Amino acid sequence: MSQYDRQIRQQERPIRYFVEDESRFGLHTMLGRLITACGVKPIGRWQWLFKAFWLYGAVEPATGESFFLQFSHVDTQCYQQFLNDFSQAYPGSLNILQVDQGRFHTSKNLIVPENVVLLFQPPYCPELNPIERLWAHLKVDLKWACFQTLDQLQAKVDQLLAELTPSVIMSITGYSFILDALSALNTI
Repeated sequence: MSQYDRQIRQQERPIRYFVEDESRFGLHTMLGRLITACGVKPIGRWQWLFKAFWLYGAVEPATGESFFLQFSHVDTQCYQQFLNDFSQAYPGSLNILQVDQGRFHTSKNLIVPENVVLLFQPPYCPELNPIERLWAHLKVDLKWACFQTLDQLQAKVDQLLAELTPSVIMSITGYSFILDALSALNTI
């Protein structure tokens, strides 16, 4: 009876589709293209410090809604915390979360909240996850930048996240095949 009640309650909820992934941000300088004379290598400051943090993120391609959390590493416990906080941020809907098949996404110790459904993309296909393009967009502003401390880098990443508007997120992550599928779902 409780399973039937749970299904009825979930049917009343709106369905939302998010894409989720994690990305590493570190003090090691990211090199990139610079305009130079023909045959001249770009010159810039760089450092080899390997301190880093991870940014867990979920975005909704249809609306540009986003949810981000920073962690020091990637594992099942951090992902569990991310899922719990994500679930609490969107309690009134059934949230489909597209994820890759990382070990911590498929862990037997992972307890998926009631209002979250994990949708696993095929293995070794990061190009299917639109949030990968969002990570690339954020990291463009970090190329050739040197930060003395992890706190400075975190402040810069926080600033970049604050500058992201829903329309920018929609333009980056709104793959046409996803938006077409979601619009077909909403007409049913």
